[in-house]
This record gives sequence, C-alpha cells and structure tokens, in this order.
Amino acid sequence: MELYLIRHGIAEVATDDIKDEQRRLTKEGRQKTEKVAQRLKKLDLDFDFIATSPLVRAKQTAGILTAAGLSSQLEECTHLAPDGNIYDWVVNWLEPKNLAPDTRLALVGHEPCLSRWAEIIVWGEAKERLVLKKAGMIGVKVPETGSPLGRGQMFWLTPPKYLL
Repeated sequence: MELYLIRHGIAEVATDDIKDEQRRLTKEGRQKTEKVAQRLKKLDLDFDFIATSPLVRAKQTAGILTAAGLSSQLEECTHLAPDGNIYDWVVNWLEPKNLAPDTRLALVGHEPCLSRWAEIIVWGEAKERLVLKKAGMIGVKVPETGSPLGRGQMFWLTPPKYLL
C-alpha cells in the first residue's frame, strides 16, 4: 500500500474570533492547493481513497483534491485531527478497512502530526527530522502484511513549490 500524507493548504490565522478547528483556507491557500492538485493529476497520480481530518482547512484541501479528479472516495477521519494518534489510527481505522495491498491512500491533515506519522512508519519512532510544508506531500510504501509501523519506505517528500 502507498500512503500519501498531505498537509492542508495555507489557512487563516487563529484569532479570538476564529477557533482553530474553524480556520479556512485563504484565497492564496486555495489557489496553491488547486495548482498542486492539478500538477498531481498531470503526473497521473490518483488515490483510491482520501481520508481527511475533520478540521475545516483539511476538509477544504481534501475537497480540492477530489474536485481535481484525484479520487472519488472521501471520508472524514477523526484520527487525522491535530491530536490524532497513529497507533489508534492503525488499530481502529486502517486494519478494519482491510484495504487491498495496491491501494493508494491519501491522508489529509496537519503538522507536526503528519511528519511524525511518516517518521513512525519509516523509522518506528518520531525523530522530529521531517518537515511537511503546507500543501506538501510525503509518500510512504508500507508492507502488505503486519503492522506498517517501523517498516515503511519513504519514496516522496515534496514541498508545494516543486509542484507549482
């Protein structure tokens, strides 16, 4: 299986009037994310499934990916919220899905969670070495059987500027 960890686009700054979970993509954030999605489509990349954090900015990003034709399957996943736990995600979301070994799964979420998840999948622990820029993507191939944790192979780490 291939996992694509995608950070949401540029979003509004949290203020007293705007709670973190309600922050929306800015105009620039939407435009950049749309360009990234179009570029991914031109590269013939598509996803069998997109799972997104329930926060507005992530759902908007996932919606842009879907609108670009990168997937027709979209589901909200609470494990991808900023306080999400990869171990809970594997046991309570990934394993029960019983996805095919050749599945391409996009996970749309937040930093530093996504970078940490990628590190745990690849190295078995978070080392705080990877940084995922807004609208950037990390690709990790995970083994067909057994836990993906500590057994993945990273094949893609791209900031959005290389896709624009």
